[in-house]
Amino acid sequence: MANEAHPCPCDIGHRLEYGGMGQEVQVEHIKAYVTKPPFHTGKAVIVIQDIFGWQLPNTRYMADLIAGNGYTTIVPDFFVGQEPWHPSGDWSTFPEWLKTRDARKIDKEVDAVLTYLQRQCGAQRIGVVGFCWGGVAVHHVMMTYPGLRAGVSVYGIVKDSEDVHSLKNPTLFIFAENDAVIPLEQVSLLTQKLKKHCKVEYQIKTFSGQTHGFVHRKREDCSVEDKPYIDEARRNLLEWLHKYV
Repeated sequence: MANEAHPCPCDIGHRLEYGGMGQEVQVEHIKAYVTKPPFHTGKAVIVIQDIFGWQLPNTRYMADLIAGNGYTTIVPDFFVGQEPWHPSGDWSTFPEWLKTRDARKIDKEVDAVLTYLQRQCGAQRIGVVGFCWGGVAVHHVMMTYPGLRAGVSVYGIVKDSEDVHSLKNPTLFIFAENDAVIPLEQVSLLTQKLKKHCKVEYQIKTFSGQTHGFVHRKREDCSVEDKPYIDEARRNLLEWLHKYV
């Protein structure tokens, strides 16, 4: 879910059967899933969940993928103990549910996670990646936290603000061409504003024929047609982190 003005449901897609390589920890007032890289690099990435919560195996799979490339990764519970959305939930209640989980009101949790990464994990350079709801959160924190070296917002977009362009550091936006949640008109408007006003590096990539959730909620083997786009998007995500974090 990422369209703040007109929220609508997103299909959970393929729920991976994945156990995870990391461990759950307590970070001040929230729980989190943490995975360490093969060797210490002083770099870390905060991975922000979608509406299905911090325990979704798909999100932990992506966190472990990032960790394997040299980053301490952490998936905090940004819903702070509140229940994530369930695929069988009544979608007519979704707008009210969403009001209690504002992707732009997470600064207290971000502060706690940054402190943990710096003090407990020795992180000196930190980036952030988020999916759907988490993509909105990434857009928000990249306009708020100059200490975050880079961000990757995956099918998420801040709409309820004119000031969507004041990014503090390099940010990659990944969108799907056939996204029922984020129409291409919104992507076009974001592109125009960033091109006119943004002072830092950014990139917007829209993947042909793909749908909402394709980067982390489709199995790589789901179809011959989709696999190259899934692989490319994940590769672009890692390349952005490698370049700027």
